[in-house]
Amino acid sequence: MGEIPLHRTLGEIMIKRKEGYNQVVIWPGMTLTKEQAVEFDSLMKDMLGFNIQYLETMETKPDIDSNGVPISNTGGRHDIFFAIHVDDIPKFSLARLQHGMRWIEDVLADCNYRSHIYPDHVYNYVTWNEDAISFPEGVAHAL
Repeated sequence: MGEIPLHRTLGEIMIKRKEGYNQVVIWPGMTLTKEQAVEFDSLMKDMLGFNIQYLETMETKPDIDSNGVPISNTGGRHDIFFAIHVDDIPKFSLARLQHGMRWIEDVLADCNYRSHIYPDHVYNYVTWNEDAISFPEGVAHAL
């Protein structure tokens, strides 16, 4: 297997999810080595009992103030994006909270997300609650 790029840039497209892996989860403040990224799906299955598909790890951009200026000492956090299999969503819903994992729709909701700290392609991972999402200007919803 070739190297897995751990960080995506703004111009890249989202990772294609396998069938049945619809709900995307963000695990903030987590990072993986390349070796861990390759094994992440099986590690999560062994440790927590859930079927997941690792998508990518991103470094957050800085928050932006009301004048459009980056706020110092923000950004630079590594967040893991993965998809949970539809069959595991009910039991994962509660277990995820113990580990600080959040649905992408909750993270990107307008009430929670004032600055666009992720590349635009992450909005294509949204599968529900699109009316509450804080889409960046010029980014259309993928649904």
